[in-house]
Amino acid sequence: MASIKFKKPPQAPPLFTHTPESLIKDTERFIDASKALQDKIVKDVTPENAQFKNVLLPFARDDNAMALESHIIGFYQAVSVDAKLRDASTEAEKKMDDFAIEASMREDIFNLVDAVFKKQKDDQDLDAESRRLLEKDHKGYVKMGLGIPAGPQRDRFKAIKKRLSELGITFQKNLNEEQGGLWFTPEELDGVPEDVTSNLKQGEKGTANEGKLWLTFKYPDLFPTQKYCKNADTRHKVFISNENKCNVNVALFKEAIVLRDEAARLLGYPNHATFRIEDKMAKTPKTVDDFLGDLRERLAPGGVQEIEKLKELKKTETGSADKYFLWDHRFYDTLMLERDFQLDQNRIAEYFPLQTSIEGMLNIFEELFGLAFVKLESEERNAISETGKGDDIVWHPEVQVFSVWDDEGEGNGFVGYLYLDLFPRDGKYGHAANFNLQPGFITENGTRRYPATALVCNFSKPTSKKPSLLKHDEVVTLFHELGHGIHDLVSKTIYSRFHGTSTVRDFVEAPSQMLENWCWTPSQIKSLSKHWSHLSPEYKQAWEASAKDGEKQPAADMPDDLIDSIVNTRHVNDALFNLRQLHFGIFDMTVHEPASHKDVEKLDASVTYNVLRHELSKLDGPEALGEGDAWGHGQATFGHLIGGYDAGYYGYLSSQVYSADMFHTVFKKNPMDGKEGRRYRHTVLERGGSQDEMQTLEDFLGRKPSTESFYKELGVS
Repeated sequence: MASIKFKKPPQAPPLFTHTPESLIKDTERFIDASKALQDKIVKDVTPENAQFKNVLLPFARDDNAMALESHIIGFYQAVSVDAKLRDASTEAEKKMDDFAIEASMREDIFNLVDAVFKKQKDDQDLDAESRRLLEKDHKGYVKMGLGIPAGPQRDRFKAIKKRLSELGITFQKNLNEEQGGLWFTPEELDGVPEDVTSNLKQGEKGTANEGKLWLTFKYPDLFPTQKYCKNADTRHKVFISNENKCNVNVALFKEAIVLRDEAARLLGYPNHATFRIEDKMAKTPKTVDDFLGDLRERLAPGGVQEIEKLKELKKTETGSADKYFLWDHRFYDTLMLERDFQLDQNRIAEYFPLQTSIEGMLNIFEELFGLAFVKLESEERNAISETGKGDDIVWHPEVQVFSVWDDEGEGNGFVGYLYLDLFPRDGKYGHAANFNLQPGFITENGTRRYPATALVCNFSKPTSKKPSLLKHDEVVTLFHELGHGIHDLVSKTIYSRFHGTSTVRDFVEAPSQMLENWCWTPSQIKSLSKHWSHLSPEYKQAWEASAKDGEKQPAADMPDDLIDSIVNTRHVNDALFNLRQLHFGIFDMTVHEPASHKDVEKLDASVTYNVLRHELSKLDGPEALGEGDAWGHGQATFGHLIGGYDAGYYGYLSSQVYSADMFHTVFKKNPMDGKEGRRYRHTVLERGGSQDEMQTLEDFLGRKPSTESFYKELGVS
């Protein structure tokens, strides 16, 4: 990492000194201020004299100011160790949401925005980003029903919006609080790793479950069982029960798709998918359906071939394989990786100590994008904290802070703050994600406000004998989330509304998915890795104490055979994996573009879900055992379709098309080309969502994007 010396940044980092009381007070203060501004503008401005600068600009500046506080207030619920602070953060978030809905349905404000829109939508004096803000704001009000004349229809639309919000919250709560599971004997769990079974709840003495273990449907129990349990009956039971673990959501899902369709028709759209996709890169459902249909056609033969190979493996194991079941797949897929490709995940992890991997990644970003990361230790933290106390600029003692700068070639300017919060804690957000803490924007007096961004992860903690070690897929996850963080840091927009990752849903993953390619490139795997026993004399001693007699200390560099085993398994059974993604995407489109409202009312979502899965993946389900098509309710466990990815799940696949195109066209021949890296930084990452994302892509590629690289990568071109 760059050895640039500590220098004091031009902007102090945010403080994390809130209390539960101050969170609520702060939230109420800026909501009141925002409401007062809205009332003042409505009082002072008429549709006749409404202009961008006296209506939209003051609102945009108010958004900028609010975002400096509101993101952090909502962030506490994901990271605070204090349950009261987490609860206050959730309550504050709800207050902000309610205020946002209320504000977005104010007809008096819409009338002013509508007047500006009619006058200025083609005004060449407005810069392009301001014109985009005007168009997006105007469209936002129309989509909240303000284009419907006041009266029964608008009231109905409003009622639907409220009910959909309730359905979403209840559906997700049911999933989060789901407590199901099954009792098994240790024999029935043969093959499941001991570190999983040893943590399972045991049946009480004197009950029917004495001597049995309680297996839940949470990922840490579910996935290892599907991957390693040798008993096919157990895998079968677990699979079916997991698909039926949240059947209270069946009716909620159905109500949601029917209400969405009704709301879209009230706004004059033929269905919900048309309403949702219009503002995304794809623009129309037809574009999405054509893309998914084409991908289906190309992947289908590969899926059939992969099943044949997996059936051969099943046959050598069990003696017969006329069927290949849904509950067989993870088991034989895992067995194939270990047996045919010598993929030894535990040995690989020895070469990915967390801190080494992070330093390697930051080095890559320094070299590619012309950045410099300066880790801030206690004295430096004290020097830049507004209170003079370094502890006040972090929310937990384990958090690492970096000040980020441009290198000499980029002008030595300040870029922003990066935080890493890497280990699990009680009450902490359970996955890996990037959170914007403060966006960047241009202030009223023309100076730049710099961003702050945080990576929140859950990697295993280091012990006195061993550092935290990452599996290769965790290295990919870390790189991916850090990609979002860099997008957030280097973005330069006028308005916070378009900062960083604030792009359309079917593009936002592309920049991070592109950076994942570095984790599959042999030279970069080498630069990210180092055997943990070489990190310090203490670790060397710890390794020697645990080594077998006569065992030599491994070399620091990862051996080539291990690197090959990682690279060679990237696309094993890829057709089946992508057909599973296609099943989700095509199901999503099917329920959101019915031919008529009657059709969606009649639709049986469970049967549709199961029939589509069988048609697409060709894996056998209970229907192959004569049990019909209504055996499971997978859609009731599918949080994405209620939580914002409705008529949008295809975005995971389409952004992979863009990321593969960018990587193969520009970086494949030399992933460390700093000239292209800087061009990518300035052409793609810097723009955020401030212009049409398709334009951003075309500027970088020099042409319209193509699916060729994506298909080539999958071996189906």
